[in-house]
Amino acid sequence: MPKQWLIQTPASDRDAFASRWGVPSLVAQLLINRGVDPDSPSDTFLSPQLKDLHPPSALPGAVEAAEVIVAAIRQGKKIVLYGDYDVDGTTGVAILWHMLQLAQANVSFYVPHRVSEGYGLNVGAVRSLAEDGASLIISIDCGIRAVQVAKELATLGVTFIVTDHHQPGPTLPEATVIVHPTAVGDSPNRDLCGAGVAFKLAWAVAQNVSGSDRVDPAFRELLKHLLPLAALGTIADVVSLIGENRILARHGLANLPTCAIPGVKALMESAGLSGTSVSGYDVGFKIGPRINAAGRMGHARLAVELLTRADGNRAREIAIYLEGHNKSRQSTERKISKQARDRVDSNELASDARRAIVIAGEDWHAGVIGIVAARMVDRYHRPTVVFSINGDEAQGSARGIPHFDLAQAFSACGEHLLGHGGHAMAAGCRISAKSIPAFTEAFVDLANKRLTHNDLIPKVRIDSEVNLAELTLATTEAIVGLGPFGTGNPRPKFATDWIDLAEEPRCVGRSQEHLQVSFRQNGTRMKGIGFGQAANFENIKEHRRCRVAFEPIVNDFRGRRSVEMQIIDLQFPE
Repeated sequence: MPKQWLIQTPASDRDAFASRWGVPSLVAQLLINRGVDPDSPSDTFLSPQLKDLHPPSALPGAVEAAEVIVAAIRQGKKIVLYGDYDVDGTTGVAILWHMLQLAQANVSFYVPHRVSEGYGLNVGAVRSLAEDGASLIISIDCGIRAVQVAKELATLGVTFIVTDHHQPGPTLPEATVIVHPTAVGDSPNRDLCGAGVAFKLAWAVAQNVSGSDRVDPAFRELLKHLLPLAALGTIADVVSLIGENRILARHGLANLPTCAIPGVKALMESAGLSGTSVSGYDVGFKIGPRINAAGRMGHARLAVELLTRADGNRAREIAIYLEGHNKSRQSTERKISKQARDRVDSNELASDARRAIVIAGEDWHAGVIGIVAARMVDRYHRPTVVFSINGDEAQGSARGIPHFDLAQAFSACGEHLLGHGGHAMAAGCRISAKSIPAFTEAFVDLANKRLTHNDLIPKVRIDSEVNLAELTLATTEAIVGLGPFGTGNPRPKFATDWIDLAEEPRCVGRSQEHLQVSFRQNGTRMKGIGFGQAANFENIKEHRRCRVAFEPIVNDFRGRRSVEMQIIDLQFPE
């Protein structure tokens, strides 16, 4: 689909800010684009410090929950951590497990099966846990909508602590304590993910046991090794990577290669990242999918075991197993995505008269439908819900686009659903199979009313138009150093004016699906790679010149570092 380029107007005083901050002019523009206060020192963004993390007392409920947890530890009560099955949930469980272990708690964990139990707490599971002697259940990355479960636990006499970050429903669960950035108070960081909330609670537990805001050395050392888990959850859950989340992500990634947790080491080895620096891209495309593969294709408790009690040998064994699951997930996802695309195209489900896509399949693996929904959004740029039908019920996963809040949309169509939850851009639901047609029409009708034609045009938000000569190695290294990138701090994107082809383009890759190009502009040459852009091969050969939207990258080949383009889009002369 043709993309609309939205190029940021250059700041008139960016050179003055560049001088003040001691950075290249392009980097100053990037900082201005990301809302960095021109009057503040650039170090708050360029070199975020752990000392600037908000204390646990700033997170509503954290101190109170820590008091309940430490009291349970001292009374020898059995504590169960009940987590979600994605990266955010599993890393959050691991964070609290390690801290409670050090505090000598009687602690275990429970993660529901994605397909047979679905998202969040369920009454059957908590009853079973209570029968097994659980006195305190702590939810991680779920629970803020568990109203019925909270009532059941109260009847069973089980203490219940909710730690979550998802959007609350109209009624909060009657838990002993709720730890949440916004539901029961206002945190200075409203964008903490589930693992971030767990990290703050673990810190509060360490303070309580230490009897001081300054924790004992053993707890301080453990918190350092838990930072990588908080970073994995923060990046994988696609929360805003500015402010405190940037501190967690930046320092957590820096500590990943030296993390003492055997499961983290095994994951790094499996992903081919041992002994190297780790980027947000590595988390999103190498480490995160391996953790998620456990819940998508099998059971997420393996991922939690990997990150908690597994020793070196067991961790390597699980990591190898997850690698196989991840390959199976990739194959299954490709197969279902093709079936979904064929169905959308043959039935014209992405016309201007249908500004959202709802599609269902009886043999579609529920563990990959979220990824399939994301693929549909990439292709058709419409909010998409994908259902996996299993008997009389179906599980749904949705991915969205700007200007269409999925959580609100599911609430508006709630009469057709058995349950739902999530965020503006990613959400999930359960539905009776017979209700899918009615839900489909309601959801599409809502999208038709709320989305304009312009909303359906994919946008490329570009930080600045540049000449190739501006992207020196030093400047590009400074640009790359602004990571980790994600929501709130997107990967820097630039656009060229008209530039010329320097040599013949080539299609590369196993299936010749990628485009390799070399450009020149006023004596400066630069190579470019366009992943999945082989369709532009004939266009670029014919026109010999184009405008390029791209991300600058530093290629390190046999010790020789050079600046290259990762091509996002191309525009050709009329």
